[in-house]
Amino acid sequence: MATQFSEITAADMRSAMIDSQLRTNDVVDPAVIDAMGSTAREAHVPPALASVAYMDRAIALGNGRALNPPLVTGRMLVAADIRPGMRLLLIGSATGYTAALVAQMGAEVHAVEEDDELMATAKAAIGDTNIQWITGPLAAGAPDAAPFDRIIIDGAIEALPDALADQLAEGGRLIAALRDGAVTRLVQGVKAGGVVPLRSFADMDAAPLPGFATPAGFRF
Repeated sequence: MATQFSEITAADMRSAMIDSQLRTNDVVDPAVIDAMGSTAREAHVPPALASVAYMDRAIALGNGRALNPPLVTGRMLVAADIRPGMRLLLIGSATGYTAALVAQMGAEVHAVEEDDELMATAKAAIGDTNIQWITGPLAAGAPDAAPFDRIIIDGAIEALPDALADQLAEGGRLIAALRDGAVTRLVQGVKAGGVVPLRSFADMDAAPLPGFATPAGFRF
């Protein structure tokens, strides 16, 4: 997407984002900082909102979807503990911002998105990369490419589908935002014995993802 400000201004905004939002809130992993400091977030938002791309807020993308605030993305990436060569499943890739970050960190990215317009924007913003783009229901994941070392569900959900947990390798790590009533909590879990127990590591508002409603009759 085209921007309405110069690359120098965008670089200044990225630097301010890192110093005022990320480093002051436990996002200090060098790989995460490097990726977020060099990736043009403004390329992944509607042109009219490019000037606020680095603010600490979610940005509406249309069709009921939104890009998570930078701090939410940063905390998720730190928790994911991504290393070069890992196979990562990204659920809800939207306009491709998180996919671009993870690819820059050296992971093999399989990005799932069900909205054709968002997928087209992501491909245009990122260009030719080794990201594997998958169009389909978010909750279905990419079973044909499983298992994955990491799974990031890039938004708020009410329940984790078994279909996604099954695609995580034993010992692999899953990161998501789980809605608990009026509160949204960032959660992580490591698969052990075929089970992915989730534990909270921060309370933060994350953009909701469609297709993850709590099943009728389900109770925590």
